[in-house]
Amino acid sequence: MIKNYALVRGGAGDTTAAESARPQDNLYLSVNGEWAKTANIPADRSTAGGFADLVVGVEDLLLADFTKFRQDLTQVKQPELQEAVKLSQLALDFAKRGEEGTHPAVALLAKLDALKSWADVNAQLADLIKDGTALPFSMDVEPDMKNTSAYLLYIDVPGLILPDKTYYDADNENGKQLLAVWTKMAIAVLQKFGYDESLAVELVDQAKAFDAAIVPFVKNSEELADYTKQYNPYQFADFLKLAPEVDFATAVPEVLQSTPEKVILTQPKYFENLGKLVTAETFAQYKGWLIVKEILGTTGFLSEELRQLGGTYGRAISGQKEAPNQAKHAYRLANSYFSDVVGKYYGETYFGDTARQDVAKMVKTMINVYKNRLANNSWLSQATKDKAIVKLNNIVIKVGYPDKVRAIYSQLKVKTAAEGGNLLTNVFNLDKTYRLDNFAKVNQPVDRTRWAMPGNLVNACYDPSFNDITFPAAILQAPFYSLQQTSSQNYGGIGAVIAHEISHAFDNNGAKFDEQGNMVNWWTDADYAAFEKRTQAMIKEFDGIPYAGSKVNGKLVISENVADGGGLSCALEAAKEEADVDLKAFFTNWAAVWRMKATNEYSQLLLSIDVHSPGPLRANVQAQNMDDFYTAFDVTDQDGMWLAPEERVNIW
Repeated sequence: MIKNYALVRGGAGDTTAAESARPQDNLYLSVNGEWAKTANIPADRSTAGGFADLVVGVEDLLLADFTKFRQDLTQVKQPELQEAVKLSQLALDFAKRGEEGTHPAVALLAKLDALKSWADVNAQLADLIKDGTALPFSMDVEPDMKNTSAYLLYIDVPGLILPDKTYYDADNENGKQLLAVWTKMAIAVLQKFGYDESLAVELVDQAKAFDAAIVPFVKNSEELADYTKQYNPYQFADFLKLAPEVDFATAVPEVLQSTPEKVILTQPKYFENLGKLVTAETFAQYKGWLIVKEILGTTGFLSEELRQLGGTYGRAISGQKEAPNQAKHAYRLANSYFSDVVGKYYGETYFGDTARQDVAKMVKTMINVYKNRLANNSWLSQATKDKAIVKLNNIVIKVGYPDKVRAIYSQLKVKTAAEGGNLLTNVFNLDKTYRLDNFAKVNQPVDRTRWAMPGNLVNACYDPSFNDITFPAAILQAPFYSLQQTSSQNYGGIGAVIAHEISHAFDNNGAKFDEQGNMVNWWTDADYAAFEKRTQAMIKEFDGIPYAGSKVNGKLVISENVADGGGLSCALEAAKEEADVDLKAFFTNWAAVWRMKATNEYSQLLLSIDVHSPGPLRANVQAQNMDDFYTAFDVTDQDGMWLAPEERVNIW
């Protein structure tokens, strides 16, 4: 379950045909058109542009450092970072990985083969959950959305083969093509594991049949975008009645080391129908689904041949032409397990305290701008304004990187090749350590000091359950922010990002949480009705805009659009208070931030599942909503960027 609102989930948009334009006709193209003519998407990536190029730069720095560290581990003073380097060393030893072949997965396959019925699954259910075995449900421990001082068990649906439920629609050609790619890949991988072709085909067909049986009972991305609807509390005893075919009664208390009073079902409809998936007749399909999912999940940790083959489907989804090279693969794997550790190292090494303090000051400035705007708001009652200001006063600000990493990282140990370790077994052990640590949270106080994002991530986020905003060090560089940029440029970049994250506290989801992150209604009925009317206008503004051969889904992207609009408006107000204000520079840098090229496949994927609008539309449409844009560039009703005043949507 997504628990925070990241600034970006990736790039969207194919601007390969872009031409230069006047800002009065197309702000985005006037700033980025020339760049788009020559910009290339790296073969191992699906995007290029503002965010993506910074990601590459950060990765290149850390790739070089990891290469140096592997040559002499004594250079690394932090024990946790040493473990990360050791993991990257194991991952990079492709000679050993090739020699081992599929042997490291033998124990896993034997465990799966021993399951002959649902009774066998139930008999081992607690251990299967702890091991992370593919089951027709998933479990996670997170703060109780209505009482964020305590943790609860959230029980979720399993993932589908295709990216979203909508891909299974009969008229979705992308879905058919992707499923064909997945099928061919899965059969080929199973054969590499020693299954003959006929058995491989049979197992893959069974896997697809079980996957198809899940589809009718789960939500699509648009439905999941209103994530507060994933909070459905059940008394544990009542939950057990929904799916008596699965022995949750024994397994859950064993996994949690206590019996919960209540659990949260993210999608009750699925669990009301779980009994239809867990029958004697469906077990063969589940077994095929289980084997195929588990085997495919190992390919990235075995030989180079399997790494390449097992990534075929993922590259088809994103449009990437090739897999990352071996050095990038090794670094990314280490970073994925030691993200906060690597992020803290990056922040301490490459991010200055002067910039950290300056950005923290900007955050406080933007919060004050918000307070002033709320005080002068014309459509909210005083009671709601007062509550909103209380929420603003309690936002926790996290800039750069954490002063210390979570205790879990001291538990992560890597067994080197010299010690008899192999990559797959290490990955299994690391995963299990994380999993058991997560389950153990049920009986612990909620850790409000944790960071939602590591310091080396080019992103930012607001978490409504913690009422905190996080700005990792990696995003605090040009074009978002630089001590060498003017104040207007910085406000058009990081200032708008900061205000975007603050705005998430008051978007269609965040507005339902109070200053402690609890899901509590603090609005008057009239105020919330007025707010919803404005969000409907934002939905309408974006819904159906043609893009990359498809159309924008206004409901899917509403939360991020509300945050974009509020962020741009508040950053604009702050910029205007500076002595050196330059609104052309402000809007120019705003458009530069959203510069991007993406493969067509990735653009199509994001239009289906991403809660963010495509970058070019974020740049243009939100600028069209700002009256100051028209005066800055002398835009008239004869220009392409003109939007009649009564059609401009402003919420915050």
